[in-house]
Amino acid sequence: MATTEYDLIVIGAGPVGENVADRAHQGGLSVAIVEAELVGGECSYWACMPSKTLLRAPAARRAARAVAGAAQAVAGDIDVDALLARRDGMVHDWDDSSQVEWLRGAGIDLIRGHGRISGEREVTVTAADGAVTVLRARHAVALCTGSAALLPEIPGLADAAPWTSREATAVQSVPASLVILGGGVVGAEMATAFSGMGAAVTVIARSGLLGGMEPFAAEAVTDALRDAGVTIRTGAEAAQVAREGNTVTVTLDDGSVVTGEEILVATGRMPRTDDIGAEVAGLTPGDWPDVDDSLRVRGSDWLYAVGDVNHRALLTHQGKYQARIAGDAIARRAAGDTTDSRDWGEGAATADHRAVPQVVFTDPEVAAVGHTAASASEAGLTVRILDEDLSAIAGAAIHADGYAGSARAIVDADRGVLVGATFVGPDVAELLHAATIAIVGEVPMSRLWHAVPAYPTISEVWLRWSGAYRG
Repeated sequence: MATTEYDLIVIGAGPVGENVADRAHQGGLSVAIVEAELVGGECSYWACMPSKTLLRAPAARRAARAVAGAAQAVAGDIDVDALLARRDGMVHDWDDSSQVEWLRGAGIDLIRGHGRISGEREVTVTAADGAVTVLRARHAVALCTGSAALLPEIPGLADAAPWTSREATAVQSVPASLVILGGGVVGAEMATAFSGMGAAVTVIARSGLLGGMEPFAAEAVTDALRDAGVTIRTGAEAAQVAREGNTVTVTLDDGSVVTGEEILVATGRMPRTDDIGAEVAGLTPGDWPDVDDSLRVRGSDWLYAVGDVNHRALLTHQGKYQARIAGDAIARRAAGDTTDSRDWGEGAATADHRAVPQVVFTDPEVAAVGHTAASASEAGLTVRILDEDLSAIAGAAIHADGYAGSARAIVDADRGVLVGATFVGPDVAELLHAATIAIVGEVPMSRLWHAVPAYPTISEVWLRWSGAYRG
């Protein structure tokens, strides 16, 4: 049994683990990163990159068909084989050689195998061949193990060979029909992707799509999916699932039946903490660790939990943000320095609470950051809600024939600053970062009046918001 000592040990080599390791190493620490699967993690191989690649070709075709002149040049259906081949290239055929090479170049040691906390500042790694290595950390251990798909306890579901997001994004052939359980981001995006690739899709979502987002955005996505031929069943949920050959039968609690060749479960996520020695560190296996704004587990002076695993914001970009903060904090503390833990300080992941941006790559897109009207009310804020019809903006009319979209700004009336924004419409993702900057910077609406948007662009919505705020 080999034993090796490092300043920091990171469990999980996804984007979050890579960033924690890199920032800490740049801060002068020796770092080992432990990974049992592919270096690059969920986002690179089974989530963000492949899913957005599957969505891109249908979106590009829709965009071209919405502009006279271009529409006449676009004919035929999506070339699914070409689309899947492009996806394969995007994930490097599920080969992590380039990511491993990056780690080596960054000066980070990779230990292949399953890592478990086996003592204070100690991680035991079991390789695929059974070899065991004990790693000891002089300063810290960072859990960057992410999350996994949650399979609800529906009779027959586990025996029906259900897909999770992994199987959906790694698909090698498109089924003729697909049943999706769940109406969150994964469910909505995969309904968009598979219907765009020619599958007959049914979504079962008791409370509708995209809960937690502005209702007008969820309604726009629901209407568009139905227009695209997707069946959306609300007000009912799966009571039983059975597979017979190439047919999956889902019996709903209202007695009706839905069938498909495959079934995708998109009902939520669970933390990967059930087999990492959580109990040794005083945590409960299967629970989300509670962390402070430097991402250190509360009650510990050596354990950090970063990214999806802590449940603060299950988004790759937000996990990487946390990772940069955690890696820097670990390095500073190892050097005996303090970290700036004040709101918006370099050592505090304040944006997790106030400015989390997210794009849902459906058709239309939904882009949101900060508060919705409902969450602002729940937070006790006095707000002004500014709604604009994007179709009335010249830049939108040029962007696409029959452009339809909406934008909502949530303004803290007491401070006169933006605290939330939601956009829905074609290609609104590119509008989001300006809103994120305004929220993080707490830029007064009175000052935004002087931020002049270029004409003719959809960004003119900012001028309309400013004018509406001024009255």
